[in-house]
Amino acid sequence: QAAKSARTVVITGVPDGLLHNDVMTDILMIHFQMSKNNGGDVEEVMYPTRRKGVAYVTFEDQEVVESVLKKGEHRLEDKRLSRYYPLKVTRYCENVSSFITYLVVLPL
Repeated sequence: QAAKSARTVVITGVPDGLLHNDVMTDILMIHFQMSKNNGGDVEEVMYPTRRKGVAYVTFEDQEVVESVLKKGEHRLEDKRLSRYYPLKVTRYCENVSSFITYLVVLPL
């Protein structure tokens, strides 16, 4: 089985504060399990995270990551949401958050 980081994607644009966190976690899990979203078996959804509107989705299979990334537009839709929300899906990279922190800390 591939390393967890290789099976994880970063989701941005998650509507914040509209629903309970556990409800939003369920909605995200359902979205990324659906074949119409190029999804597959989800191992874990991390939400909320330290960053507002950001979730991490880990799949059981690394191949699902590739197909989810290939889908042009992810629209989060659910009857509990008043409208759909476009999501941005990117590959998880462990160095990204520390790199961003590093840029913020250093004076330009």
